[in-house]
Amino acid sequence: MTEMNSDMYCHFSILILLASIQTQIGNCEDSVWSPREFRGVWVATVANIDWPTSRYHNTDQQKTELLTILDKAKELHFNAIVFQVRPAGDALYNSTIEPWSEYLTGRQGRVPSPYYDPLQFAVEEGHKRGIEVHTWFNPYRARSANTSSADLASNHMAKRFPNYAYIYGKDIWMDPGAKVVQDQAYNVIMDVVNRYDIDGVHFDDYFYPYPISGHDFPDTHTYHEYTTGGGHLSLADWRRENVDTLIHRIYNGIKVAKKIVKFGISPFGIWRPDNPPGIHGFDSYSSLYADSKKWLQEGWVDYLVPQLYWKIDPPQQSFTALLDWWIQQSKQHRHVYAGMFAGNTLLKHWALTEIGNQITESRARSGRLSLGDIQFSMKYFRDNSVGISDYFKQNLYQNPALCPEMSWLTTDLPSVPNPSNLTITGHMMIWNKDNSGVIFLWSLYEKRADVWDLVALLDKDTVTHKVASNGEYAIRGVDRANRESNPAVVHITDAGGSVIVG
Repeated sequence: MTEMNSDMYCHFSILILLASIQTQIGNCEDSVWSPREFRGVWVATVANIDWPTSRYHNTDQQKTELLTILDKAKELHFNAIVFQVRPAGDALYNSTIEPWSEYLTGRQGRVPSPYYDPLQFAVEEGHKRGIEVHTWFNPYRARSANTSSADLASNHMAKRFPNYAYIYGKDIWMDPGAKVVQDQAYNVIMDVVNRYDIDGVHFDDYFYPYPISGHDFPDTHTYHEYTTGGGHLSLADWRRENVDTLIHRIYNGIKVAKKIVKFGISPFGIWRPDNPPGIHGFDSYSSLYADSKKWLQEGWVDYLVPQLYWKIDPPQQSFTALLDWWIQQSKQHRHVYAGMFAGNTLLKHWALTEIGNQITESRARSGRLSLGDIQFSMKYFRDNSVGISDYFKQNLYQNPALCPEMSWLTTDLPSVPNPSNLTITGHMMIWNKDNSGVIFLWSLYEKRADVWDLVALLDKDTVTHKVASNGEYAIRGVDRANRESNPAVVHITDAGGSVIVG
């Protein structure tokens, strides 16, 4: 929209129907509202992939970098970041359970100086920009890369539970079959859910570690404890049950604590080879012991993001064939978002149109629960690698979008701006602040032809917005489940009259 020339002063007046909301919205019901789409981007902290760019940067530098990420996400109309807060039994937030991450301060256990809490900062600043913050945890990885356990802080889980901490390749991995390890992951996650105003909890594809040829995962003694205690499952089934138990427990725990906090997982994109027929590749069911199809079918997640890091055309790992298969598994109508590797445009020299075509294909399936995507990872958009940010802005995410509604996360119906207090002053629309605690965002629409286009997402504490021209506008309250209230609709004209919509 183009802002009016300040020299062209116009007197605005407004008449708002004060009867019922239904009368108030009138012919809005006959119009089309902008579509919903989850637009996420992973922000990886492990090995300082995306943020902070150096573990030796000071607090002000780290804050500036994080604000740059959030501003870029808003500019490109992303509506969520997936922020890695526990890469390896550590914390990029203030925890009494686990040590501060070395990726943040250069040494595990060292407090940021000057002190700040990166997660609290990310949540507050993300929400100001209408961006959801999903916290990304790695449940079992205890150490990434070739570093000895001597560098671990004294309260690190590998130090606390050394009998269940195994050096496997260049990493240290905790035993998913140990109850204390499961409890640690659960307690860490619930601590964050209870103390921070986050929007989601997120796991990636790391469960049992990716296998190393000739080296089995060394959990023989834990499995022996299970069988001597009367267990009858095979080793493989027992491992899958260990992961299933934690997934189900975390989902239930989140819903008891804060039902509106979403739980999502981004598993390896192939559940098992030949699913669907003709697909070849890594078997995550038998190698990572991740029965991701079961989690989706049982409704133990609110959304699943299979990592579909392949092109559309090759039949052995076809993006579209796999996406269709995953959609078919959502028996509980949970959302499926396509995990996409934006970095392949740089690393594998994919054409930008490949990512564009994948988003187009996903959107074509929106009626069948393909409701968005998450891109890996933020640095490619921050740096505009091979022009990818420009491409998204011009061709894919030209306008803002609300996240899809999750109907099973029942909350109170959002309120609508009080019509008796919705006014126009100069070029500014002004309404009452929400005091119910229900509103997460305000969505502002402009009617163009017969379509209500979303033009802005506003922070819940915002009560003003400058309009750019005469026309019909609608303001709707949005809650944490992404449900919108009925709209308060106004028709703004020059001096000479106002129009009641409806």
